[in-house]
Amino acid sequence: MVIISKCKNYSEAIFYVNNIIQNNWSRSVLTHQIENGLYQREGKAINNFELTLPKVNSDLARETLKDPYIFNFLTLTKEYTERDFYIDLLFYHTRLHCYVVIELKTIEFEPEHAGKLNFYIKAVDEKLRQNGDEATIGILLCKSKDKFVAEYALSDINKPIGISEYQLTQSLPEKLKGSLPTIEELELELLNEKEE
Repeated sequence: MVIISKCKNYSEAIFYVNNIIQNNWSRSVLTHQIENGLYQREGKAINNFELTLPKVNSDLARETLKDPYIFNFLTLTKEYTERDFYIDLLFYHTRLHCYVVIELKTIEFEPEHAGKLNFYIKAVDEKLRQNGDEATIGILLCKSKDKFVAEYALSDINKPIGISEYQLTQSLPEKLKGSLPTIEELELELLNEKEE
């Protein structure tokens, strides 16, 4: 019923049916994904995967990218600052058999961001990548981007990089605020467990 009432066309409905089967989504997860426009965002990020990855990996890597990413669970404080020469997030993708380096920028995309991410990818390739691992992929998440500038910045980079925007929710919905513990309550609970 959720799919029938919320999907705009047949291909969107099939997309969500396939995701339910593949990921075992509950109705609430399905509703959340539809309301956040997963179908419209998936595979839309600017990337150079076709030029830098084998075809099978290129298609899967492209499908995993969203544009924009929506981080409802994350808030950045006004005091948040980026640190030099630190990878923001590092994952290992078990289906692609490769490392994924994620660089988060709190500003609009600038061409030098691609260069810095390229540097991190090279470092991961040199220090972590083992025989049997596929090429390390970089994902650059920016507050916003100019499509032309992003495509131009990636045109001569030989490492697989995708560029996408992100959106943040600045606070919890009012109906959830009273039902979740505060940071202080969580810290106290962790401290108590550590002492036991």
